[in-house]
Amino acid sequence: MAKKNRVFISFAVEDKTYRDFLVGQAKNEKSPFSFVDMSVKKPWDNAWKTNCRTKIKGCDGMIALVSKNTAKATGQLWEVNCAKEEGIPVRGIYVDSNNKPATLPSEFSGIRVVNWTWSNIKNFLDSL
Repeated sequence: MAKKNRVFISFAVEDKTYRDFLVGQAKNEKSPFSFVDMSVKKPWDNAWKTNCRTKIKGCDGMIALVSKNTAKATGQLWEVNCAKEEGIPVRGIYVDSNNKPATLPSEFSGIRVVNWTWSNIKNFLDSL
């Protein structure tokens, strides 16, 4: 695990706890993966899209946390589209098996969405 990828974590504000869990897992000494968290931790002013695009462009990849909240998370959906526009690899991760949406928003078209496991996260990070 020589390289620490710069990863943007995209999430619905209601799913902030899951982002915190993911960052915590990366810091666990037994975790098979690590990364530098580049997610937006607080709302920006009206120039947030410009700031966010700059941050996303500087990342190796994006992990988009997917839950039943995702479809209504306009900021997250914009972030996912932005990453796609900028050619940044995106992997969707379901936050848990009881919180999967019935259908994915159109912004996730062409994006692989997998269950939250260490091996799924590690495989994505290793592919960057």
